[in-house]
Amino acid sequence: MLKTTPFHARTAPLVRAQTWRRWAGYQMASAYDPHPDREYAAIRNPAALIDVSPLYKYRLTGRDASRLLDRMITRDMTKLQVGQVYYTPWCAADGKVIDDGTVSRLDESTFRLTSGDSSLRWLHLNAVGHDVAIEDVSERIATLALQGPLSRAILEQVSPAEIGRLKYFRLVETTVGGIPVTISRTGYTGDLGYEIWVVAGQALALWDALVAGGTPYGLTPAGVWALDVARIEAGLIMLDVDYHSAHHAMIEEQKSSPFEINLGWAVSAAKAPFNGRRP
Repeated sequence: MLKTTPFHARTAPLVRAQTWRRWAGYQMASAYDPHPDREYAAIRNPAALIDVSPLYKYRLTGRDASRLLDRMITRDMTKLQVGQVYYTPWCAADGKVIDDGTVSRLDESTFRLTSGDSSLRWLHLNAVGHDVAIEDVSERIATLALQGPLSRAILEQVSPAEIGRLKYFRLVETTVGGIPVTISRTGYTGDLGYEIWVVAGQALALWDALVAGGTPYGLTPAGVWALDVARIEAGLIMLDVDYHSAHHAMIEEQKSSPFEINLGWAVSAAKAPFNGRRP
């Protein structure tokens, strides 16, 4: 039985062509129209609203949360400031990529990790001996991607935050239509865009607030097909499409190092030893 996201009550009536797909165990719209042309055009012209809630999400808290992540990912966690977001891969002991995602520093000792595949077991395996609490909040946090040239203007209408001053890969705790949210200047399209994180119980109210504020700007709900076209144009990689996870590869030749999938820039040459890099 496929799950549905907290936005399903709003998105399902818009799927006119019944173009459903499976994403991480969720029933998701490939496109709302029979073809994604209009939705893709919204990403590149006014703005598009995309449900990306199936992302796996983990909340890490405690004295050693940063140490755990520094051991696990290829980026240098000592440089990640509160309110900043990393995009990063993480590797097995042989230096082959397991997955890629984002790490957000919410406060001094609280982090949110997102991933394309389940990472809970890997987090716990690496957390042995660390003072850290790991929570799977995948179903408790809903996420919308607001992407496109007018995404900033839309958010400035519905949020009191100084969105125009929010730098790339930074986040802010604020409200949208009075609903508490976290807004990060991140996305998967290569265009101006933001991701909005909200507790699942407030998801429908958030959708309504964004649609009300964005409709005058041409805001259009978009499905996964349009998102996929945009991310290919931007040269952004996807697990199980552009590379295989080292945990699921059937043969050695299916595995990739970060350098083989153009993520060498995300590997710190100066940090302490981490998974995939010996002392």
